[in-house]
Amino acid sequence: MNINLTFGPVVALIAGVLILAIPRLLNYIIALYLIVIGLVGLFGAGHLHL
Repeated sequence: MNINLTFGPVVALIAGVLILAIPRLLNYIIALYLIVIGLVGLFGAGHLHL
């Protein structure tokens, strides 16, 4: 059996569980997500192979 996990869904799952457990984390998780997406948009993700 071969299981392939991609980065996005795993991060979304972990973030969802953390938000359910500790609702105060919502602001920090959203802020971190927006910063990461902004940096990837500015510098490109062509050289990243996750």
